[in-house]
Amino acid sequence: MVRPTIDYADRRSNMVDSQLRPNKVSDSRVLGAMRSLPRERFLPPALTALAYADEDVPLPDGRCLMEPMVLARLVQLADPAPGERVLVIGAGTGYGTAVLAACGAAVVALEENEDLLRIARAVLPQVANGAQSPGVEIVSGPLAAGWQAGALYDLVFIEGGFEQLPTAIADQVSPNGGRLVGVRVLTGRVGQAVLGERAGTAPVISLRPVFDCATPVLPGLRRAPGFVF
Repeated sequence: MVRPTIDYADRRSNMVDSQLRPNKVSDSRVLGAMRSLPRERFLPPALTALAYADEDVPLPDGRCLMEPMVLARLVQLADPAPGERVLVIGAGTGYGTAVLAACGAAVVALEENEDLLRIARAVLPQVANGAQSPGVEIVSGPLAAGWQAGALYDLVFIEGGFEQLPTAIADQVSPNGGRLVGVRVLTGRVGQAVLGERAGTAPVISLRPVFDCATPVLPGLRRAPGFVF
């Protein structure tokens, strides 16, 4: 039996027109990136048919490819300027990193799960280092530690949920107009997308809730002693 070929380009357009545009996503850079980037390539082969569903796509170890609408609104909230240095925490298979890079940011993609990194390393160099992007660096290490070697960052983008924010991550946000975007999880998976700014030189981020959403908490970012907002 021959399986029908999936028209991924058509699914991408449908995702943008039916999931993103009707849900307050208006940034032309974000819409353009998500209309062109092959989201299906950022999934294991057995899951590619789910690439354009309007929900999280489950990945190993409790991780996920974030729901398109939530990711798009987070990137829009982050508003990355061309050339800004961005750290993505919990980069997973690299799709969010690719969207940020398509907006012109220079991105450091941090992930600790080797299965997810394997996909990111295979796909990102092919789709995220084009003429319009300053490029992407993929690094491996504990998410809770951030990536000190590249600090300070104009934007720290947490591609997933956090219950509390490690001091190490807060300290890598530039005190000169740096910001942080992610999903602060309040209970279970339900939380709020937040925009944060660093308050002076101390590693403290002032967080402002912007919209409600749901996503799993990333490894190392659950509530624990010694962590601060």
